[in-house]
Amino acid sequence: MSRFEIGLWSFPVLLLLIFLRIPIGVAMFTVGFGGAYLLNGNTVMVMSQLKHLVYGEFSSYSFSIIPLFLLMGHFATLGGMSAALFKASETWLGHRKGGVAMAAIGACAGFGAICGSSLATAATMGKVALPELRKYGYTGRLATGALAAGGTLGILIPPSVILVVYAMLAEENIAKLFVAAFVPGILAALGYVICIAIYVRVRPHSSGVRDKASLSERLRAFWDVAPVLAIFTVVVGGIYLGVFTPTEAAAIGAAGTALLALSSGGLTWRKSVEATLETAGSTGMIFLILIGAKVFNNFLALSGVPQSAAAWAGGLDISPWLILATVLLLYLAFGCIMDSLSMIFLTVPIIFPIMAALDFGIAPAEFGLWFGILVLIVVEVGLITPPVGMNLFIINAMAKDIPISETFKGTLPFVVTDLVRVVLLVAFPALTLGLVRWVY
Repeated sequence: MSRFEIGLWSFPVLLLLIFLRIPIGVAMFTVGFGGAYLLNGNTVMVMSQLKHLVYGEFSSYSFSIIPLFLLMGHFATLGGMSAALFKASETWLGHRKGGVAMAAIGACAGFGAICGSSLATAATMGKVALPELRKYGYTGRLATGALAAGGTLGILIPPSVILVVYAMLAEENIAKLFVAAFVPGILAALGYVICIAIYVRVRPHSSGVRDKASLSERLRAFWDVAPVLAIFTVVVGGIYLGVFTPTEAAAIGAAGTALLALSSGGLTWRKSVEATLETAGSTGMIFLILIGAKVFNNFLALSGVPQSAAAWAGGLDISPWLILATVLLLYLAFGCIMDSLSMIFLTVPIIFPIMAALDFGIAPAEFGLWFGILVLIVVEVGLITPPVGMNLFIINAMAKDIPISETFKGTLPFVVTDLVRVVLLVAFPALTLGLVRWVY
């Protein structure tokens, strides 16, 4: 086989290994190592790369942002911030039709802003909000569907671990990506709230009614959530205003949430050790995927597949917008069988150069931001689409009396909302880039 053919065959082999439940990082490393051996006839090149690859990647100052944001999410959970956010949202919105579900979306958005992980957001908010939704007569379909969809806000509303990973792979500015994600993140939360409002009017018996909270209850709930708002303002506002770098902001956020958790009594010595160990485990998993992706992508570059694909796409006599639509549909399909982090690591180094070579009428300095947000949204949709929508299984595991098929059905209206948002962001790039242009 030619070098190009070996490169192409690596994809089905990689997917086979993933389906055999081999960890994605190990699978990519194995295919990349084996492919490089086939191309060179020996392992000298890969072994030479490994001598400096691990240190060269992990000694980067920017990578410290990942464990810091993960640690901030753990401390936020220990500090009871998820419960405070939901209580505040519920006192202001709960009396409206579908209001408790809307409150869950608002709380997911708020917790996602200090957590950065969709799975953690879904798991944490599910524990807090699901009992309340069931208490006020919400059907299992609407309750689990809303929470699974709300959890996806964790990777879109900054700060976001997935955004950080994309920025590093595509060599984009992390701060600008956070700014670019702000408006699409707000649109996502508003879209879900509107979706719930329409759903409960089409199906009136799908939700119950909660008594309207008094003004004193609302003010007290707002006061309880004020520290969370302060941390978000300091972390994200500091990044937007250029007061400190994203890495410094992550450190400040982790310290702030730790102090809040300590003051609330949720952060004991044992729990702090557990949070640190869980952060270390998650970071190690991410870094293992990174190493595997680097070895695999170096092999692909050697085979010439990305270069040939970019030249082929650039030579097609079709609209770049049609190619973009095809790529986004492929991301949706991959999202049904692969987790979001693995998909970003695997595809961005290959697809981004291809898309950047096409003319969308957007300045090269802005294209990476716009394309990154689009990719993030379709990856987000993958978290709530079967058969491997991770958020669906996390929420359904907490509601064992609800069939998984009901949870699938409950997320469908939210998936439609996401697709509408993708169309809007493709048609109107200013929704993504407008705030970036204004801030910078």
